[in-house]
Amino acid sequence: MTPLETARAVRAALPDGGLFHEKEWRIATRPFPLPPGLAAELGKLGYRLTLFLKACDQIYRLSAKNRAPSWIAELLDAGKPPELAAFQREHGLAGDIPKIIRPDLVLTENGFTIAEIDSVPGGIGLTAWLGKTYSSLGHTVLGGASGMLEGFSSILPGGDIVVSEEAATYRPEMEWLAAELNATRPAGKHWRTLDANPRTDWQKNLYRFFELFDLANVPAAPQILDGIRSKVLSATPPIKPALEEKLWFALFWLKPLEALWRRELGERAFLALQKNIPYTWLADPAPLPRHAVLPRLDAHSWAEVAQFSQKRRNLILKISGFSERAWGSRGVSVASDLPQKEWQTALESALAAFPRQPHILQEFHTGALFDSEFWNPETDAIEPLRGRVRLCPYFFAGEKSTTCGGALATICPADKKLLHGMRDAILAPAAP
Repeated sequence: MTPLETARAVRAALPDGGLFHEKEWRIATRPFPLPPGLAAELGKLGYRLTLFLKACDQIYRLSAKNRAPSWIAELLDAGKPPELAAFQREHGLAGDIPKIIRPDLVLTENGFTIAEIDSVPGGIGLTAWLGKTYSSLGHTVLGGASGMLEGFSSILPGGDIVVSEEAATYRPEMEWLAAELNATRPAGKHWRTLDANPRTDWQKNLYRFFELFDLANVPAAPQILDGIRSKVLSATPPIKPALEEKLWFALFWLKPLEALWRRELGERAFLALQKNIPYTWLADPAPLPRHAVLPRLDAHSWAEVAQFSQKRRNLILKISGFSERAWGSRGVSVASDLPQKEWQTALESALAAFPRQPHILQEFHTGALFDSEFWNPETDAIEPLRGRVRLCPYFFAGEKSTTCGGALATICPADKKLLHGMRDAILAPAAP
């Protein structure tokens, strides 16, 4: 098929109800080809991120028991309902981590950097659909035509996908996913996409498609938590707000915690992750000793950082988590794009919110430029796009191994610094 025929066929294959509510994207003429060696590296990354999340869970639990610095758990619990913080400490949940791990990777000239890890990711059904559709048109995709479906069914072997009102935008893709699983998986297993209202007929396995900051607006939340506590229900991602904080990247780079991380991760994984996790600071307003500086920033105080010139502000400021502004591009400031006064105000606001609403500061890594093309339905023509890529691989963490079911490439126009789904971005499955 020609590129134009491929794009038309992809558009024609879209489900009647779409995959996202009121969201559009540019259709690629082919899967996004991964740079040489990256597909193999992704296989290793899934295992390392599984170790990382297990280490986060263990470090939190050790801290809660005063077997690691107690301020770690105190910081991760700050600003959260006490009953929710207490729930994640219950003995039966020890070791539980999200079974779908989706890092947001920015492809750079030297490989990739992990912008963050999304434990309640969108795009699962979309990536599955893209993989199936482009494969049916003769293209090779990472994970194969059914990699995402096989991965999801491996971590949820039949069960209920619970979508909150706040996450309703993503319900169509999860409805497509459930229908596809029911049509292709073995008999005896059944998947449903449900709203988050109380029920009497829950299946044992639940996939939680709602953020924990929104728990008070999830009518079924008390019933689900009681079911997990009594072992009647099992949910992934687990009800662990500590694991959904971005500040783990800051904790990873803290020198006083290095020995703890090396012990929990192992030397090889620790050193490998240092190459891909961007250096991150916790926006903690505590004054430094008179002889100390903030590492790599070479500043004695945050007040000095607030006065950095635009050239020195190659930084990203983010809300750590447990907020309606902590996902997508909301709650994110590109420091170098802000006028001096706005940068100072943003940083001072972040510091003032500590510890109730922690923020992190990260080194900003500019994405490499890639040449792609998309179909313009208005002109029925193929147009070029030179853009930067956010790559989202979907890792499925089983009891014995972690596999990559596929990856979604979001190709944004070159002038965009925050790489996320938008109307003028191309969405395509990755090709090895």
